Amino acid sequence: MRSVSASIFLIVSVLIAIGVVMIYSAGALHGYEKMQDSLYFIKRHLVYVAVGYAAMFTIMLMNVSTLRIFSKWMIAISGLLLLGVLVPGLGREISGARRWFSFGPITFQPSELAKIAIIIYIADLVARREAALRSFMYGYLPPLVITGACVGLVLLEPDLGTAIDIAAISFLMLFVSGARVSHIIFTALASLPFLYVLLFSVPYRRKRLLIFLNPWADRKGTGFQIIQSLIALGSGGLIGVGLGQSKQKLFYLPEAHTDFIFAIIGEELGFLGALAIIALFALFIWQGMRVCLNSQDAFGRALSFGVVTMIALEAIINIGVVCGILPTKGLPLPFVSYGGTSLVFHMMAVGLLLNIAKRCEVSR
Repeated sequence: MRSVSASIFLIVSVLIAIGVVMIYSAGALHGYEKMQDSLYFIKRHLVYVAVGYAAMFTIMLMNVSTLRIFSKWMIAISGLLLLGVLVPGLGREISGARRWFSFGPITFQPSELAKIAIIIYIADLVARREAALRSFMYGYLPPLVITGACVGLVLLEPDLGTAIDIAAISFLMLFVSGARVSHIIFTALASLPFLYVLLFSVPYRRKRLLIFLNPWADRKGTGFQIIQSLIALGSGGLIGVGLGQSKQKLFYLPEAHTDFIFAIIGEELGFLGALAIIALFALFIWQGMRVCLNSQDAFGRALSFGVVTMIALEAIINIGVVCGILPTKGLPLPFVSYGGTSLVFHMMAVGLLLNIAKRCEVSR
């Protein structure tokens, strides 16, 4: 398992390094236009990278059993923070959404903490109640209630994409841990009317979903971003236009250094560069699942599966959105996109995965 740990660490470090280069390439002009400093975004990002590595190594070296003791406290704290961010004057509102706490130049998004807290909580519950997990009342209902509460608070921000992400991670963890498929199917079917209302009762969501089917129907409005993303990917060809030579980052493609950085990678590094990113995530998933399968206890298996699932889902959704095969949603590309809170918590999650891998080495 030592080679697996080294492989996971190397893959993540390569993705972060690629992210650093591409954030500078995609964000330099935007930083100069916004803050009169072309290094504005990359300097902030490097600080978050340093914090992320420190957090990752700390979690990797700690006794992971300590997390089980505080799993319920972590859920409680996450809930309080999700409530607090909704309070005017406490939470920071951007474009009609209240998702962040702001401390001077530092922003914090509590929904990122909630993802990790949910993963740890469900992993602990699975370890304690593995035999009772097939019982609706004693095994399935408690994580369903906790997940539902977190999802509800995230929806109030509003952030439908993150809410769906949290729900998907939770149900996949419960499914592979032994929960009844009938319980999960019943929950999914019961949630469909609510999902329909959430998608079609909010004008901008309904328009975004309909435009996904034909972006050119509103090429200068809702469809503008995805069209520019497809132009960027198409312009790259096989080997790209060259590092730093993207035209779409010149204020054509919004969020070029954050949610749509994969499009700039495809333009500057071409199909081969984009394929390399996908291959790195595929390798990460493969090695992460090896940790999951080799874990000696239910907590380690569930925890490692939750971490791999979270990162895999977010990578798939981000790349799918950029390529136009999924409706537009603002989820960053793990380890690559600019974004302080998400990067730090993704690296903390990797620390958990490496911790489980280390335990596998010791037990052998």
